Amino acid sequence: MAEACLAHLGGNRFRAFSCGRPSSIGDEPSPWALMALRTAGVSPDGLRCKPWTEFTRSGAPKMDFVISLDEETWDAQPLWLGQPETALWAYPALKAKRKDTAKLGLKTLHTLHSLRLRVELLVNLHSKLTRRSDLRHDLRDLAFL
Repeated sequence: MAEACLAHLGGNRFRAFSCGRPSSIGDEPSPWALMALRTAGVSPDGLRCKPWTEFTRSGAPKMDFVISLDEETWDAQPLWLGQPETALWAYPALKAKRKDTAKLGLKTLHTLHSLRLRVELLVNLHSKLTRRSDLRHDLRDLAFL
């Protein structure tokens, strides 16, 4: 959802990628996440599940910042090429038991709303910043929204 939000809100100013721990990613994006994106008018086209190893090897796209949305994987992250700024915007895992699927849909929409707000603020702040240290502080401050 983060990749789609940044692509949607940042336009051509950003290249967005999402990834996860290689042993924990699914084969395809969550149907709940796809539904939430479509409901919010954000295109999910082209989204796919990717291991973070795609972004740690030679020839990978250069990252200016890496934002982790999962506190459980924060300490397990690899060393990112180019030493990008990093931040943790922790969100709870979007999982539910079979009988709680309606709750999962609502949790997914709530997460998307919060994530979209943070991404929108990041996009607007980024256009006004001139120093890398300012970006570092703002990325981390957005975790407390």
